[in-house]
Amino acid sequence: MTTPQLPGYEVAPWELRWRWLDLDALRRTESTFALSNGHIGFRGSFEEGEPSGLPGTYLNGFYERRPLPYAEAGYGYPEDGQTVVNVTDGKIIRLLVEDEPVDMRYGSAPRHERVLDFRSGTLRRHTEWVSPTGRRVRITSERLVSFTQRAIAAIHYEVEPLDGQAQLVVQSELLANEPIEREGGDPRVAAVLEGALVSDFAVGEGNRAVLGHHTRKSGLRMAAAMDHEVDAPGPIWTENRTEEDLARLSVATEVPRGHKLALTKYVAYGWSSQRSPQALRAQVEAALAGARQSGWRGLLDEQRAYLDDFWEAADVEIDGDAELQQAVRFALFHVLQAGARGETRAIPAKGLTGPGYDGHAFWDTETFVLPLLTYTVPDAARSALQWRHSTLDKARNRAAQLGQAGAAFPWRSINGEECSGYWPAGTAAFHVNADVADATARYLAATGDKEFEASTGLELLVETARLWTSLGHHDTHGRFRIDGVTGPDEYTAVVDNNVFTNLMAQRNLHEAAAHCELRPEVARELGVDEEETARWRDAADRMMVPYDEMLEVHPQSERFTRHAQWDFANTPPKNYPLLLHYPYFDLYRKQVVKQADLVLAMWLRGDAFTPEQKARNMAYYEALTVRDSSLSSCVQAVLNAEVGHLELAYDYLGEAALADLHDIYQNVHQGLHIAALSGAWIAAVAGFGGMRDHGGTLSFAPRLPPELSRIAFRICFNDSRICVTIRRDEAIYALLDGPSLHTSHHGKPIVLTQGQPITLPIPPPPQNPPPRQPVGRAPARRRLQPAPGG
Repeated sequence: MTTPQLPGYEVAPWELRWRWLDLDALRRTESTFALSNGHIGFRGSFEEGEPSGLPGTYLNGFYERRPLPYAEAGYGYPEDGQTVVNVTDGKIIRLLVEDEPVDMRYGSAPRHERVLDFRSGTLRRHTEWVSPTGRRVRITSERLVSFTQRAIAAIHYEVEPLDGQAQLVVQSELLANEPIEREGGDPRVAAVLEGALVSDFAVGEGNRAVLGHHTRKSGLRMAAAMDHEVDAPGPIWTENRTEEDLARLSVATEVPRGHKLALTKYVAYGWSSQRSPQALRAQVEAALAGARQSGWRGLLDEQRAYLDDFWEAADVEIDGDAELQQAVRFALFHVLQAGARGETRAIPAKGLTGPGYDGHAFWDTETFVLPLLTYTVPDAARSALQWRHSTLDKARNRAAQLGQAGAAFPWRSINGEECSGYWPAGTAAFHVNADVADATARYLAATGDKEFEASTGLELLVETARLWTSLGHHDTHGRFRIDGVTGPDEYTAVVDNNVFTNLMAQRNLHEAAAHCELRPEVARELGVDEEETARWRDAADRMMVPYDEMLEVHPQSERFTRHAQWDFANTPPKNYPLLLHYPYFDLYRKQVVKQADLVLAMWLRGDAFTPEQKARNMAYYEALTVRDSSLSSCVQAVLNAEVGHLELAYDYLGEAALADLHDIYQNVHQGLHIAALSGAWIAAVAGFGGMRDHGGTLSFAPRLPPELSRIAFRICFNDSRICVTIRRDEAIYALLDGPSLHTSHHGKPIVLTQGQPITLPIPPPPQNPPPRQPVGRAPARRRLQPAPGG
């Protein structure tokens, strides 16, 4: 059974279904119905090419450069920006029925539905179309971007006449430099993307074609190729035509009623900064050969098997809220798509679902996405960290440019170079270094990956630690201070001793020293000696963590609690997000929080706070946090669950999970919020599951909100796979496979052994006064509605 749910998606546990034609919603559904494998990204546009909202095809890491102009130049300002390029579109299969182009803007579509299937990993479409002259056809299609064959996407497209024999013509295309309307007021971006691809070659023969292009500024080369299988009831006529920016295979045939024309299209992509056009052509043609050998059915079977393994390791089951169940699986599926086959490329903030944020990756990856991947698809987490490691030379150069030691990772980037032109939120956000180190240490603790530790992990920990001892200093009281930085909250910039930054740097320093002791031979190769590790430990032990004794809370940064509070009561709802309506000058000197900052510290460094401090801090910062960032709600869910505000945590879980399905931030047309989607898992597993991994030790403190009757989730840890099932009064821990695992339940140590599940009672939650939010900024309530007459 499915139930309709606005704004157009039906609620079902394993799919996202949209049952009617709504051209005004195209931009949103092109994002939600996007397919990707971390290397190739297809937005969910119609095969017929038009109408479209914001068509997009992306290759991870393929970008164009553009200048970053400044009204006043300054030393150390980044000179170039990077913008993701909409590459050659291989999705297009135009259709003509008796000379009439199929276009959903004309005629009518009495039946139309699209289904994103989380288990098959495909997007299916069923449309009955009536042409302006009354001809009726049924169009069915299914597409995939392969998880198993990284360079391959494929589409199976069928057309059936419904009112008698019809002449059908399909035109399968590769189209480069397709026109795209660019939103925003920056004409430089539009100029860069206008005709971004320059032709290298165009060849076609039989049912196959290949186009090669390069970018003007970044010097990257790419190739796209297509091949086809055609099945028709009678004779067919074909023509293969190629131009610089277009390859088109036309197929014409007469199809009687009750029969179908079927076209299977295989598309291959490759790009490189160094390889020749000829080598790229050979690469994509080889990929096509592999796809043809597998065939459409083989690709489907491989996709299903890959996802069966994923769901076995990562599924989260929720009883009591069907919409939330769907949203969490939607989130998990899209996060997998963003990171599965990135293979030493970044995981962009929008994945490969749209051009938002210019295709850049942020610290979102390490802090929000990698916890999920580390415990479900650790190979993908490893790959993302390898991308960071591959950019170390750029990070070292940036640190040297800023007069610092070690490495300074960028605030936003595609290739590892800083491309944020706003230095208070960008360059000053040195916490990115600690976020990278935290993700590295978590991965090492969860996997015991010794090879990664020696080749990659230790160097990441060392170079990030070196930045802190260079950036910070000891004051006259012997405390180690880190001044003039920006924490996660972008409404409070360039501050002294941001608590999140300092505590995360403290962990970074301790982890670097500990891993150097475990790997002394690698440490020596990196130039680390005992004197340096002693300096790291001293800085960590003396790290300044501000505390307001009068208010009995931690200020987000030094002197933060002395600032005037923002006038929330007189801020109209239309003026959110605040950064679009008020000067940063005013935001920076007021107590107003864009996104969880100190609260984020209490999750990732929960071992540095007492339960009483967490409760008081939560009450204080709930009243200041406006959540103008999609990164906030999941963290607030985690800490509210911990301090006993379970219903509020449930509301925040809903906000994180439904951010894109409900288009809460009104920008889903630019792509999905991958970190917020990861946040749905964080809120469920770290929030209601109470999972923590402080010091590399796994622990749980589960509790359910009254609206839910059960949550069950699976995670991997040190070659063991466990399932945690939470009910209202008890939790069940089961080791599914692997060696015995030591963990704890609400502070009680337990040992999990295969075949011997452990059931333990759940203690009542802490009793703390309910917090308040800024006026008008409370999350939407997810209370169950009483039945009529009930």
